Amino acid sequence: MKIIHLSYPNNIKPEEKLGPISLALGFFDGVHKGHQQVIGEAISHAKKHSIQSAVMTFDPHPSVVLGGRKEEVFYITPMQKKLEILNSMGVDICFVVRFTSDFAKLTPEQFIHIFIKELNVVHVTAGFDFSFGCKGEGNMKTMEEAGKEFFSVSTIQKQVDGEEKISSTRIRNLLKSGEVDEVCRLLGRPYRISGTVVNGDKRGRTIGFPTANVEPEIGTFVPGRGVYAVSIWVQERKYNGVCNVGFKPTFNNPDVKKQTVEVYILEFDKTIYGEMVDVDWYLRIRDEKKFSGIDELKVQIQKDKETAIDFFKSLT
Repeated sequence: MKIIHLSYPNNIKPEEKLGPISLALGFFDGVHKGHQQVIGEAISHAKKHSIQSAVMTFDPHPSVVLGGRKEEVFYITPMQKKLEILNSMGVDICFVVRFTSDFAKLTPEQFIHIFIKELNVVHVTAGFDFSFGCKGEGNMKTMEEAGKEFFSVSTIQKQVDGEEKISSTRIRNLLKSGEVDEVCRLLGRPYRISGTVVNGDKRGRTIGFPTANVEPEIGTFVPGRGVYAVSIWVQERKYNGVCNVGFKPTFNNPDVKKQTVEVYILEFDKTIYGEMVDVDWYLRIRDEKKFSGIDELKVQIQKDKETAIDFFKSLT
């Protein structure tokens, strides 16, 4: 997949001619099943007409620039993960447009002229609620009107699961409550985070359950506190495991507020400090809780391990 970075007003055209393009438009955080319908339609149109498929996404999230969020923005799929997923879907080109104050001031007509017509887009696909241009004044009807003589348009209607719209907001809320099995269904794949294995307090080693302490990449959306069945990718190999997200209340002072992500990797005995790993989340086993002591904790961890083993057996 070719990745092309664009910005307004100084870098609005690729250096090379790309030919006619079937374009999917959207921020696509999560690249969930709803997004996949949009992107899939663009790819299908491209194949049908023997042209290149493309996705146009934006960086950073518009709310970072427009101030719509008071809290820090956490992405379901940080940019690199998003690009990896798009590549795996068979997208030919990804345009990453820098979302700036100047870009946000473009009228819908200016956006269409610069980022659709000038890029030789012959077909546009987006979701029914996609908006663009200053204050989001452009919508898919605007796109259809502007495209009459220049490009065709496909509007993907609301995609639902359980009578509720599949959306990035819904997925974030599920992640907050730890419902990663539901997230898997809405994404069509396990939820994944990346991070670096760092030194921890090594307490797990002393009780027979050594863990990899994973420091997530900045901006990563970590599921809510609890114990999970996960898989972890280490040096391109996949291992199953049990992950604890939280504050280790059995050992830590209740005033300690640094959350940790610790993975006990099944059938694994290598030292992997400094390794970049991926963690795939499948099932929430239980809440994080404070135990009366080490012996009670060890019994519970063994139960969690057996639960995870049984779960992964059920997938085969």
